[in-house]
Amino acid sequence: MKIALINENSQAAKNAVIYNALKKVADTKGFEVVNYGMYSSDDKAQLTYVQNGILAATLLNSGAADFVVTGCGTGEGAMLALNSFPGVICGHVETPLDAYTFAQINDGNAISLPFALGFGWGGDLNLEYIFEKLWSEPFGGGYPKERVVPEQRNKKILDEVKKVTYVQDMSVILKGLDKELVKGAFAGEHFAENFFKDCKDEKIAATVKEIIG
Repeated sequence: MKIALINENSQAAKNAVIYNALKKVADTKGFEVVNYGMYSSDDKAQLTYVQNGILAATLLNSGAADFVVTGCGTGEGAMLALNSFPGVICGHVETPLDAYTFAQINDGNAISLPFALGFGWGGDLNLEYIFEKLWSEPFGGGYPKERVVPEQRNKKILDEVKKVTYVQDMSVILKGLDKELVKGAFAGEHFAENFFKDCKDEKIAATVKEIIG
C-alpha cells in the first residue's frame, strides 16, 4: 500500500511529527509513505485545505496513492474538501476508536485529522495509536462483527450512489476548476517527482502536466 501524507498551511509545522508517527506504523506493515508536504510553514508552496482535497483526489483517482492521510486545524475542512470529489471516501478521525470503526465499517481511502483542536500533550502518541488501529485489521471487516454483511452491503450501495452523483472524471474536474487554485495544489517541492513516478492513469497525468506547464 502506498500512503500519501498531505498537510495544509495552518498545521504545516507538524509535518515531521505526523510523518514520523505514520511511517513508524507503516514500516511494520510493509507500507510506503510518500510525504507530499507541506513540509514547514515557510514552504514556498502554501496549501489550503481546499487544495488538500484537489491533491488527494488526484492522487487517489490516478492510482498514485492507495490511501491519503491529511487534516487541518479541526480536520473538518479537509474532510469536506476531500469528500467533494469522486473516488474519495474520507473519514474524520480524532481517536484510535474512530480510526478502527471507520476502517471496519466505512472502508474508506482517506482520513482527516485535527492537528490543532485537542492536539496537546501526547498528541504524537495519539497519532501513532490512531495509525496502529487504522491498519490493525483488513478494512471492511465490520464492527461489531455480526454487522459485517449489512455494513459491506451499505458500503457497496454508497459506492454506486457516488458513481451517479459524481459523474465527472478527475481530468474534467481539474480542467473545470480555477487554474491557479489547481496549479497551487500541485506546487509542492517534491510533487512532480513523486506523482509522475507513481501515477497509473495516463489521462490524469497528461492533464496535470498541462496544468503545471
